[in-house]
Amino acid sequence: MAKHKGKQVLLTGGLGSLGRAQAARLIAGGAAVTILEHPGVENGAARAADIGASFLACDLNDLEAAKTTVADAANAAGGFDILINNAALIINRPYEAFSLTEYEDQIRVNSSAAFALTTVCAEHMKAKGWGRVINFTSVTLKGIIDGYVPYVASKGAMLGLTVSLARELGRHGITVNAVAPGAVVSEAEARVFADKAQEYSDWVQEQQCLKTRIQPDDVADLVSFLVSEEARVITGQNVGIDGGWQGGKAPGTD
Repeated sequence: MAKHKGKQVLLTGGLGSLGRAQAARLIAGGAAVTILEHPGVENGAARAADIGASFLACDLNDLEAAKTTVADAANAAGGFDILINNAALIINRPYEAFSLTEYEDQIRVNSSAAFALTTVCAEHMKAKGWGRVINFTSVTLKGIIDGYVPYVASKGAMLGLTVSLARELGRHGITVNAVAPGAVVSEAEARVFADKAQEYSDWVQEQQCLKTRIQPDDVADLVSFLVSEEARVITGQNVGIDGGWQGGKAPGTD
């Protein structure tokens, strides 16, 4: 069913496991998707084309330049109706081993970029009287894993951004929601837990009410719903998709 027919979507960090699944689902629903990724991503344009998306090279470390790049793309597309702030840096090490610059880098890319891009995209949404903004938070806000202080802090900022923007943009017909994934099977997970993949997977299912692994398509289904007309009165929410997470710290993080 083409429930996203005619919608223009900007999806940041769209070439990872979760991003590709979201792009594919929205394209299947009739949307035109532009994937924003760092210029240094290998074969970015070709990989985006493989799933039927356009590619926009943009460095979120330079937010003023990013705003200009996205504004130009938005004008060319007639405005982005849907903005999905999916891009994120994630680095694991003890909190005291992070420099202030490294901390600020993650805050900038993971949270400040969402604010910057929303300020650009919302102008077109307000003119149309319709828009959707999706921000990504994380189950890590529950304090389940060590070594990710800047990342978790950035996700807390995203939550505050979501509820405050929902308040200010709601009067213009724009909804703003957050999606908080749990432990999703992904390339990033495989990289982080490469030395204990099965142990980690078993532990995840022990922590969840549902004894199954969350897949990128599950997250894509939720995003597809939240940006649809079916979710027109849902805003300011942080929607968990974590299998009913009730556990604690990951193995080897004490």
